Amino acid sequence: MDTRTLETPEVDLVYDVHGPLPTADGRPPLLMVGQPMEASGFTTLASHFADRTVITYDPRGLGRSTRKDGRTDNSPETQAADLHALIEALGAGPVEIFASSGGAVTSLALVTAHPDDVTTLVAHEPPLMSVLPDAKAVERARADIRDAYEKNGMGAGMARFIAMTSWQGELTDDYFAQPAPDPSAFGLPTEDDGSRDDPLLSDRSWAVTDYRPDIAALTAAPTRIVIAVGEESANTFTGRTAVATAEALGQQATVFPSHHGGFLGGEFGYAGQPEAFARKLHEVLDDTD
Repeated sequence: MDTRTLETPEVDLVYDVHGPLPTADGRPPLLMVGQPMEASGFTTLASHFADRTVITYDPRGLGRSTRKDGRTDNSPETQAADLHALIEALGAGPVEIFASSGGAVTSLALVTAHPDDVTTLVAHEPPLMSVLPDAKAVERARADIRDAYEKNGMGAGMARFIAMTSWQGELTDDYFAQPAPDPSAFGLPTEDDGSRDDPLLSDRSWAVTDYRPDIAALTAAPTRIVIAVGEESANTFTGRTAVATAEALGQQATVFPSHHGGFLGGEFGYAGQPEAFARKLHEVLDDTD
């Protein structure tokens, strides 16, 4: 692995090149994109692509990538511009992308702005609230997460986040009638840790879930776009957004093994089925029909 830094006026973007550039087999590099997850979250998945040159990176302001723009918010359009600069710096032509969660939103924004940068995009469970019939309820639940985090810290915020993202189906009155979840029930701390800048629990990444995909631009792009959903998470928030996004693009969501983090090994204690997930991703990327 070769770790490099792309220096721009706004960010020092740190990325890792797993394999040779130019690629040994002539195929495009495979770029793995997360948000707010950093490159480390793709360690297990990348290990199952030893036959490919894989690029992982830390998004602007996260992990090793240091911001110089004086901002703390996370915008899909801004991060898409970073990806465009990174792809140009690689000098290997258009890339293939596997993108997870907020990274899938960033990658949809990239294809919208720079459609010639990407040959195939596999966007796994992009959390796009606007495509849901219960978008207003989801906005309310998102605000509840932020408020709990600001009032009582990470444990309280994350407990609400887990409760919301694991709820089956639309967020109804029954969801909001529940008592506040106990952080200890999820193995989370009950004491306030003092943090208020978490990109997942604060409002710093609301632009990600607020993003409205440009369906006309995406369908007109030369990029092959595959919207993916986990077989275990199809009726949860991110599963529902994946299914709805796929329908908006005139396709059915492609089912992958496991859940929202199905490609994870032991990186965050939330393991999925990474070997089976990688097999499915190989199949999708190799499908030229």
